[in-house]
Amino acid sequence: MGWLFLKVLLVGMTFSGFLCPLLDFSISGKTRAPKPNIVIILADDMGWGDLGANWAETKGTAHLDKMASEGMRFVDFHAAASTCSPSRASLLTGRLGLRNGVTHNFAITSVGGLPLNETTLAEVLQHAGYATAMIEQENYVLNLRIPASHSCPTQVVSLSSQDLTSDAGTSLPASLAGKWHLGHHGSYHPNFRGFDYYFGIPYSHDMGCTDTPGYNYPPCPACPQRHGLWRSPERDCYTEVALPLYENLNIVEQPVNLSGLARKYAEKAVAFIEQASASGRPFLLYVGLAHMHVPLPVTPPLESPQNQRPYHASLREMDSLVGQIKDKVDHVAKENTLLWFTGDNGPWAQKCELAGSVGPFFGLWQTHQGGSSAKQTTWEGGHRVPALAYWPGRVPANVTSTALLSVLDIFPTAIALAGASLPPNRNFDGLDASEVLFGRSQVGHRVLFHPNSGAAGEYGGLQTIRLDRHKAFYITGGAKACDGSTGPEQHHDSPLIFNLEEDAAEAVPLQRGSPEYQAVLPKVTRVLADVLRDVANDNISRADYTQDPSVTPCCSHSQIACRCQTV
Repeated sequence: MGWLFLKVLLVGMTFSGFLCPLLDFSISGKTRAPKPNIVIILADDMGWGDLGANWAETKGTAHLDKMASEGMRFVDFHAAASTCSPSRASLLTGRLGLRNGVTHNFAITSVGGLPLNETTLAEVLQHAGYATAMIEQENYVLNLRIPASHSCPTQVVSLSSQDLTSDAGTSLPASLAGKWHLGHHGSYHPNFRGFDYYFGIPYSHDMGCTDTPGYNYPPCPACPQRHGLWRSPERDCYTEVALPLYENLNIVEQPVNLSGLARKYAEKAVAFIEQASASGRPFLLYVGLAHMHVPLPVTPPLESPQNQRPYHASLREMDSLVGQIKDKVDHVAKENTLLWFTGDNGPWAQKCELAGSVGPFFGLWQTHQGGSSAKQTTWEGGHRVPALAYWPGRVPANVTSTALLSVLDIFPTAIALAGASLPPNRNFDGLDASEVLFGRSQVGHRVLFHPNSGAAGEYGGLQTIRLDRHKAFYITGGAKACDGSTGPEQHHDSPLIFNLEEDAAEAVPLQRGSPEYQAVLPKVTRVLADVLRDVANDNISRADYTQDPSVTPCCSHSQIACRCQTV
């Protein structure tokens, strides 16, 4: 049976209800490829200052701090956008939103997602012989363990390596677990984007009600239990549809129990690493964490009064989850696995004490104008994120890198390490950071663009430019702050330019008449014109942002808030 036919058959059976959700799998195989395993862990709304190794005031990230001491810490690492969907699309494509089409977030009613003509990292590595996951599993003999439920007895379907490879010998199975937020309807679902196994939430976990709503600001109510018990929701709360948990194409729990979500993600990740390592095949594991996005889960009481705060408790839970994944890597695949940890954007300041720390990147010029300078903005607090790389024997230990790097670089770096080729007929914004990873260079980007992400300007527009140590703003604006204020959108024909080496807090722009400003301005003008010309001549995509309530994930339309549970 050809691999494509097998995939269509399995997916078709799942759509038809004949194949229950895949909960577990075991893999056997003897051939070990020299290609490295790649583990990517993406935190959500985590501030640069939320990593203790970055910011001494932060406690509770012992596992991440240990990883930093045993690997490389990047202090000038940036998200590709300052909000969820665009940042994740760039991670998986190596392209900015103006190229890949994803410039702002998708909704629960979104018909589209990451454009289908964009090639994901999972698809590239899959064809290079990788098992890919968020969270996922792969061959040589793949046993898909189907759980017992009221409608489906436990059974194991065994598929041989011949069934799971194409005529060219490339492997099929791939899996994904965690937050997706790049489209859930039809062909935009992760099962059709290079991930043969998917376990997670299709968008942010505040985009649906739960029975355990956790901490949010303002607080949102739990899902209604029956008709007639609706409560008046706060603005931006979802009450009509419960938050779904997917396993492949099936919703297995709606609403999700947020208190147990971290444990489930850890179990899936650890099982995947164990079994994929045993197969002898290289693997890609992509874990999209729910932490540190609100609502924060209710966690057991902690001994330290300081850590009783919900944010600190959630940070410790996330750190523990990452520690479990790293421990499993160390146990079964330490010598040949690159583990890359980073974040999708900065903290969501409007959530007040439930938001993280930007460290020293206060964006003071903007906060004096009004609003927040964190998530949704192009100030450093919005896009400078924690980043660590760990690979004993390859990535030097206890090294701090000042190279200017981005989430965009994960795509080309992983592909280069895998010995694969970049997708043809398109341009990329990321670079291969292998030389930096291996300690042979401190040179990253000379130029990096920070797309508009909601606080000001057209979504995805390139009006903020990093050029070496300088940063230029042609537009500024503040996102919603804790006090509810926002900063006005301001256009700057002569851009504001900051010297980040001398003014990390972005407090005082260079005087427009100063020699430094006059020397930098023509360079900024030139690189901006160059990238806009390049995008105009590129093979770009357009995302479908139309909405239709009928595509909202719902496992039981007959139940209030779409209630169901099969696991």
